[in-house]
Amino acid sequence: MEPKELERTYPNLCFAWPRPGVLEIAFQGEKLNAMDPPLHRALARVWRDLEDLPGVRAVLVRGEGGVFSAGGSFALIEEMRASHEALMRVLEEARDLVLGPINFPRPVVAAVEKVAVGAGLALALAADVAVVGKGARLLDGHLRLGVAAGDHAVLLWPLLVGLAKARYHLFLNEPLTGEEAERLGLVALAVEDGAVYEKALEVAERLAKGPKEALSHTKRALNHWLRTFLPHFELSLALEFLGFGGKELEEGLKALKEKREPHFP
Repeated sequence: MEPKELERTYPNLCFAWPRPGVLEIAFQGEKLNAMDPPLHRALARVWRDLEDLPGVRAVLVRGEGGVFSAGGSFALIEEMRASHEALMRVLEEARDLVLGPINFPRPVVAAVEKVAVGAGLALALAADVAVVGKGARLLDGHLRLGVAAGDHAVLLWPLLVGLAKARYHLFLNEPLTGEEAERLGLVALAVEDGAVYEKALEVAERLAKGPKEALSHTKRALNHWLRTFLPHFELSLALEFLGFGGKELEEGLKALKEKREPHFP
């Protein structure tokens, strides 16, 4: 698929070549780049089409407007609640949102500014290198919503930060700053908030200049650590989406809309 065709297929994604061999994907959603249904679908599906794009040696993904993503939008959640078909479609998209960057044969760098929550954090942590602002707010967010911590959380957090820290932050819905996330090993680099994009681009450019085949093979081999735990991932994803039909989700969603703490039954 050629760049022009990609832009037609994914009108909510912007593609650019800021450096030779570096393909930049910038996305824009609702407030704080929350993912509405079309954007969620695009960020899940684009990876398979990028494999056929010539000249890509590294990918840089970022949110427009100096903010990464606040996760799935209310519209996305309401669509899943209203339709079983939509629920099943979004489940597949949630799987591809995580496994797409992991299985993509070239290195992926995420420039994470301001916030990365829910599906936004899943995309950030599924990248090979996440560069975050020290003051950025990182939060899984699932349990506050009233559903199980699924998509990336059970797959990535225990391996990156250990089971004890994963339990603490996922059970209590405890946020992390970018600086804390780097200290725990959840992300690769934390830099000053105004320097995120420049550093992420620098890393992507260095990767693009590296040995293409050797990098691809190293990524594939390293990510078998993650593939070992795919049954855990599949179960957590299924349990998360089971919760979208539950009473706890109703209260969690209402609390988010009213900007208050939830009071679960």
